[in-house]
Amino acid sequence: MIRLGFIFAASLYLSSSLADAAGFQRIEIPGDGTLPAIKGGVWYPCAEPAGEVKVGPFTMAAVKDCPVTGEKLPLVVISHGKGGTFIGHYDTAEILADAGFVVVAISHPGDNATDKSRIDDPSVFVERPADIKRTIDFMLGPWPDAGKIDAARIGLFGFSRGGYTGLVAIGANPYFSKNLRLCEGNDSPLCDQVHKGELPELVHDPRIKAAVIADPLNVSFTPDSFKTVKVPVQLWGSEHGGDGVTPESVVAIANQLPEKPEFRVVPNSQHFDFLPPCPPELAKAVPVICADPPDFDRAAFHRELNAATLAFFRRHLVSAQ
Repeated sequence: MIRLGFIFAASLYLSSSLADAAGFQRIEIPGDGTLPAIKGGVWYPCAEPAGEVKVGPFTMAAVKDCPVTGEKLPLVVISHGKGGTFIGHYDTAEILADAGFVVVAISHPGDNATDKSRIDDPSVFVERPADIKRTIDFMLGPWPDAGKIDAARIGLFGFSRGGYTGLVAIGANPYFSKNLRLCEGNDSPLCDQVHKGELPELVHDPRIKAAVIADPLNVSFTPDSFKTVKVPVQLWGSEHGGDGVTPESVVAIANQLPEKPEFRVVPNSQHFDFLPPCPPELAKAVPVICADPPDFDRAAFHRELNAATLAFFRRHLVSAQ
């Protein structure tokens, strides 16, 4: 999928300040009452030469706990898919940090690889957008280098369930009907509310000014769901879909957004190709997310994805200022 837009994005990507390393640090956002703590990681500009930082099966070109370089830095929040973790889009985070962004990625409580306690509970679809707000609050408040972030320049990257999360965070309102499939045989407080015809209150965050959404899960979105979405969106879809995401559902979202998104369908791809190429140990452990369709080059695609993501956020969070 080579287009003039991609060539432009790639030129911006290659001209970015890649000589600087990405700094990396782990974070934990404290719990509050019934709200659990949120664990994650932060990538950011760093003036030291790149080293290697290993997190789980991935080895990143980064410097652990390097001092943050720069002032008035734009912030991007990353939301992972079902059962993922904060490290799941590390390559995109690295590229953005190398280019002068602060990037924070979280592991959504109860819906991540190490804590699956609520992975099939409908409540995660209400709590995930709230996690994003809590994360932004933390990065602009208690995070030690909050003063280096420009609160007027915040973006979001979301994949799969994280794509749903991002759409809600920027203003979308799914309609949870009384016959919601997710609530069949479920007597949780949320489903009890849904069965009564009461719509749960969802958290939106107007501080988010631009969003990159990849293969979003379409959970109860209707044509009216996106009326209040006003920020620019770069929307990606896989050709073959997977894990509950269909190509048709992504096209429907593209057609329903009130402001036409920058929409890209990736030829010959499947859903999990939005995750970075798998190291051998991960490919052996979870082949379902690591195997690619024939003649699909995931590494080459991620160079395109990351270049276009960087160009989009530069255009809407940097150049627009």
